[in-house]
Amino acid sequence: MNGLAADDAPQPPKVLNTPLEIASNLRLLMESHDPLIITFHDRAQRFQSYLVEVDRDTRTIGLDEMIPRDGERFLTNGESFRVEGFHDGVRIAWESTAPATLIDTPEARFYRTPLPDEVVYHQRRNAFRAALKLSHLVDIEIGGDKLKSPLVGKLLDISATGCKLRFEGDISDRMQLGQVYERFIAKLPFGAMTAPVELRYLHFEERFHTTFAGVRFHNMSGLVQRQVERFVYQLQREARRFDKDDDF
Repeated sequence: MNGLAADDAPQPPKVLNTPLEIASNLRLLMESHDPLIITFHDRAQRFQSYLVEVDRDTRTIGLDEMIPRDGERFLTNGESFRVEGFHDGVRIAWESTAPATLIDTPEARFYRTPLPDEVVYHQRRNAFRAALKLSHLVDIEIGGDKLKSPLVGKLLDISATGCKLRFEGDISDRMQLGQVYERFIAKLPFGAMTAPVELRYLHFEERFHTTFAGVRFHNMSGLVQRQVERFVYQLQREARRFDKDDDF
């Protein structure tokens, strides 16, 4: 177990500040078609987008149309925003305070912004972590002797060793870091999986009225491990298919 914990240990974040480093890492997000979460300061709503352009020569990037679409109004109004994406377990995030330019042509519609001056690069774990699209989040439930009633939420991403979860409202007083909860249920597309999990991360984001949690699978059976690996592989295949679709 100690060896596994060492392999999965979070690494300290790095701040990238050269255009070459920044552009190459943003290009990873673009080429892998990794979903981005965009949030505006002082607004609770979250939006999804993708990188569609990274140009180091002009020091600009392009963000695809946002889902939901009403995020475009905040962007073109010049509101500052934060962008967060995950690539192979690495969190890549940046902030933008510059106004976005709407590019609307018969071929494409996207928003062009300056290349960020700084990007946070955070290798949180070594296991590959696959993110789910906001429109296809998986329902989850956590229960056990330590909870008065089960907690219901959404699965945001998953790896062979654990996953990230989202719950509506503030549940931080109902869970305890380091606690093992015997019954974690995820309703995967090909059937529900059940396993014990250990709570490793818990944070209530007041702006979104949402609690984010990170759990590690605990004493997982071989059957459940195969279910998790199958689902991660399925998400990887879908991401590759999106890449191929973008070529046409």
